Amino acid sequence: MQRFLMGQPLMRKFLGRVADVLTEYLGGLSEDLVKDNFVTIYQLLDEMMDNGFPLTTEPSVLKEMILPANLVSRVLSVVTGSSATLSSTLPSATSSSVPWRASGIKHSKNEIYFDLVEEMDATINKDGFLARCEVYGEVLATSRLSGMPDVSVSFTNPSILNDVSFHPCVRSQSWDSNQKLSFVPPDGSFKLMSYRVKSLKNTPIYVRPQFSSDGGVVTVTVMVGIRANVGKPVDNITLQLMLPPSVASSDLTANHGSVLPNHSTRVTTWSIGRIPKDKAPCLNGKLQLESGLERLREYPTFLVGFKVMGVALSGLRSDRVDINRVEYSAIKGFRAVTRAGNYEIRS
Repeated sequence: MQRFLMGQPLMRKFLGRVADVLTEYLGGLSEDLVKDNFVTIYQLLDEMMDNGFPLTTEPSVLKEMILPANLVSRVLSVVTGSSATLSSTLPSATSSSVPWRASGIKHSKNEIYFDLVEEMDATINKDGFLARCEVYGEVLATSRLSGMPDVSVSFTNPSILNDVSFHPCVRSQSWDSNQKLSFVPPDGSFKLMSYRVKSLKNTPIYVRPQFSSDGGVVTVTVMVGIRANVGKPVDNITLQLMLPPSVASSDLTANHGSVLPNHSTRVTTWSIGRIPKDKAPCLNGKLQLESGLERLREYPTFLVGFKVMGVALSGLRSDRVDINRVEYSAIKGFRAVTRAGNYEIRS
């Protein structure tokens, strides 16, 4: 067994790259996928690690050496004992000065696009105060650029970023000195960076639950609305009501959207969609407690879902994208989306 020589920070980064590569190859990452593609995974790990050190971790380069497995190749490898996924030629990146990018790449249409994808985690306590709110974000890039371009991306407010992690192509010295992303991109899609923004003060929507119980029956009223104008519509709003064990049955309706109870999981889902301009969405109804209980002792928790296209709720914005060392003009694009992560309302 090879000796593992990496320190803990590098080990975590390498394991993250392994997860990214396996997800790219297998279309996901689960126990069943690992079992079904064991041979391919073994081959990938053999190329990604050499004598205890990371070697090749770029999916576009690995795919030139190890073809993504299909059902036929897996059966052949079991029957014949050989692999039908290994390429007989070296990847073109071996002749390049940049290990994650092949030399001589040509595209009829040169373009590079960036997707700023954020998830908001928030906890609102039973008094309605924001106990926690932070955003985990990723910058996903898709590059179709000819030659060996040198790309730089700057942000208007990079000082808000915490726990930043980069793709190996990013020059860390440039970020440390002026907080600008400078890199030669891999060809195709890749995760350029990830980050966290902590201690945010606002959330896009509010949820106001009210409960009153007497005689074993709980009256429920839940109001949902827009807390602040974020510049774009808030879509795909959902509310999941986690019923306590003491609730025997429920009868809930809403003036907007649909209410779907799941008796096996004890979760009622209220699908709101987009909040209409002419009325505030409201959920009403009653909960029947188990026999012998007069009042609700354990109050339910709400899980909120939403999506906002075109806005990064962390406040992060791209300032400029430059492409150097090339003679052509390229199309550049930057878009953002924020969705709810672990967004919890405690009543």
